[in-house]
Amino acid sequence: MIKLSFSLPSNTNTADLNAITARLAAKDPSLWGAAAASEAAIRLDWVDLPQESRELLPTLDALSAWSRELGHENFILCGMGGSSLAPEVIAAHYKKKLIVLDSTEPSQVAQALQINLAKSCVIVASKSGSTIETASQKALFESAFKEAGLDLKNHMVIITDPDSPLHKSALSQGLRTVIANPKVGGRFSALSAFGLTPAALIGVDVSLLLDDASDAAQTFSKPDSAPVQVAAMLAEKRFEFARFFDGDSPYPGLADWIEQLVAESTGKDGRGILPVVLNRAPKSRADVITFKESDPLAIIGTLGAQFIFWEWVTALLCYLLKVDPFNQPNVAESKERTGALLSNWKNYSESVGHRLGDLEIFSNSRAESLDDYLRELKTGKYLAVMAYLNRETDSQIIEIRESLESRLGVPTTFGWGPRFLHSTGQFHKGGPLVGTFLQITSDSHIELKIPGAGYGFERLVLAQALGDNEALASRGLKVIRIHLKERRAGINQLISAIAEV
Repeated sequence: MIKLSFSLPSNTNTADLNAITARLAAKDPSLWGAAAASEAAIRLDWVDLPQESRELLPTLDALSAWSRELGHENFILCGMGGSSLAPEVIAAHYKKKLIVLDSTEPSQVAQALQINLAKSCVIVASKSGSTIETASQKALFESAFKEAGLDLKNHMVIITDPDSPLHKSALSQGLRTVIANPKVGGRFSALSAFGLTPAALIGVDVSLLLDDASDAAQTFSKPDSAPVQVAAMLAEKRFEFARFFDGDSPYPGLADWIEQLVAESTGKDGRGILPVVLNRAPKSRADVITFKESDPLAIIGTLGAQFIFWEWVTALLCYLLKVDPFNQPNVAESKERTGALLSNWKNYSESVGHRLGDLEIFSNSRAESLDDYLRELKTGKYLAVMAYLNRETDSQIIEIRESLESRLGVPTTFGWGPRFLHSTGQFHKGGPLVGTFLQITSDSHIELKIPGAGYGFERLVLAQALGDNEALASRGLKVIRIHLKERRAGINQLISAIAEV
């Protein structure tokens, strides 16, 4: 069940949502208007997943038995966005070991290879089957298993939609494959094969997640239900930058999953709600959404209930905002710009940046000091920090989120590149064009080739940063890229500089 620590007075928003909850439960594709109906018609099966995903249980039981028989001890999930965020939350909640590889940063990818491959299972998850990050990671692990003399069929599991390029290649390779429901979008897939398969392999009883989700969903169509109240609240002006904190909850990482779901679903057509995930406990929790019962805006419930609850909230919120919850029209743009850069890399050239110590700054500004560059980021209604670094070893950099927000006085988000491209990246380009953007890239101390690609991860991650930079700048948005010439020293210099802004 889901319980709220607050009660929202009935208003126009709650009345409007009460009128449509039965239609959402019945999967009415016309809810979000005629333009969205065709997409909605093939994306609403998430509503039924608490019941329908039970059909997966025999497959997952058999897969888990196969894995135990082979003695797998290490599980690596290669996936982006909706294919990785929910499994990461599940693993953290149940205190299970799962290496989530949702990056193209070379050192982070290389870290994932530093395991006993003979005792490892790599889970490759991609709805489309053509995600460049996941395809590159799959190629790397295929090569690694081959070099180790190991049979790939004993060490790799595929999760994808039917007839995707990944499905076809898995069939030709004889790999164990779990086929997902194609009528469920990636960010609504927590209770589908994408969320449940990794969970089952690491030893989680996924039937409990489904039980909890099913119990909770039975109440959602009632008047003034929990999802109606929260969606109505988030539609208020004061929550256009909605603050979330899960640090003292049983669900570490849940706010990141919600961030992707809400930002990518609502952030389009110049509208949207941008979640701001706090990395430290806030001094005041008055307007912060949390998961701790004693807090003023707490959503309390089991993990399975939280997943289906927030999916309902998002769908209802999109109804109020009058946007299609299931498309992501601006995500492909950065992908296309990245592809163009990679295809023509030998002809790509970039002007020399402004060198300040261990930092090289790229901007159309004529600022002379790092302090001046950073102050220019105050010109937007929000600031997005986007760090194309190793989130395992460079985690210290996240400290700058709170420092920048405090010193510049604007809501500030933090995203690890390139994973945020599958999350808040849609909002940055499709939502209200009122943000400023700080990219952080770095020289790589290693080269890690992508088999068959003709380039390495160090080129791919830089091309992804540059492609998104182009997409943002083309809209007249303020973008500053700070490139770390020496990573550790550069991070320390940046943290110190921001503390003095």
